[in-house]
Amino acid sequence: MKIAILSRNKNLYSTRRLVEAAQKRGHEVQVIDHLKCYMNITSKNPTMHYKGETLDGFDAVIPRIGASVTFYGTAVLRQFEMMGVYPLNESVAISRSRDKLRSMQLLSRKGIGLPVTGFARNPDDIDDLIEEVGGTPLVIKLLEGTQGIGVVLAETKKAAESVLQAFMGLNVNIMIQEFIEEANGADIRCLVIDGKVVASMKRQGAEGEFRSNLHRGGSAELIKITPEERATAIIASKVMGLNVCGVDMLRSARGPLIMEVNSSPGLEGIEKASGKDIADLMIKVIEKKVNQNVDNPNKTKTKGRG
Repeated sequence: MKIAILSRNKNLYSTRRLVEAAQKRGHEVQVIDHLKCYMNITSKNPTMHYKGETLDGFDAVIPRIGASVTFYGTAVLRQFEMMGVYPLNESVAISRSRDKLRSMQLLSRKGIGLPVTGFARNPDDIDDLIEEVGGTPLVIKLLEGTQGIGVVLAETKKAAESVLQAFMGLNVNIMIQEFIEEANGADIRCLVIDGKVVASMKRQGAEGEFRSNLHRGGSAELIKITPEERATAIIASKVMGLNVCGVDMLRSARGPLIMEVNSSPGLEGIEKASGKDIADLMIKVIEKKVNQNVDNPNKTKTKGRG
């Protein structure tokens, strides 16, 4: 097969591992910076161009699109879908998971455990909003934030009011969530591939840090998850419509609570913690899905749709 990997940096660990795994299984791979792609959008022959050349002949595309360029990245991915290229994760599913508020609403509709979450726009509603999530301490999140950036722990009502007023004054979208104290600054990342949890790790925040992101200095270790946690991760991936994703959850007194479903999970932490070849598993899924797609060309839901 000929596989495209949409990534802005071919030297990133995840990108390198995917290239290695694909080549090891005999596939041709090209790493493409999606921000340097440009498109000819036409009804009969949609095309993709990159550095003056036409991109064609691809069987599958692996999107590794950063959160800050989701709009353009998913537009490029949609064009590949329009050209009949199989996407490991579809553009609609990526957009759905990147919208933190929308994803929370979709998960809530399915009855999946979530931290109590509030959303408002008007500063006059701040007091009621704080009470709705159970008071302080609470967590304030920028909807456009990623890797722990734009996440604030407000330990007092005064602090929460000040931060919320500041964010609202900047005209940015925020949501607030209850603080799960019993999680002790740790969360669980479940790596789901094709409807199965293939690896799990516990991420522990650095001392004095409530965020467990590895980018924020957190550490990772192998963990055994419960049947309820496994089922929750699988359902969350299906709700988002993602073939591959990292499902982040907290262990609480009332069971697993989903924080986020990540459509481009990093491979370094999970591979090192679990000792598993996650990149190889992703390539195997592509092989399986592309063969299914040949037998049933309407298998890809978003092909030719908005």
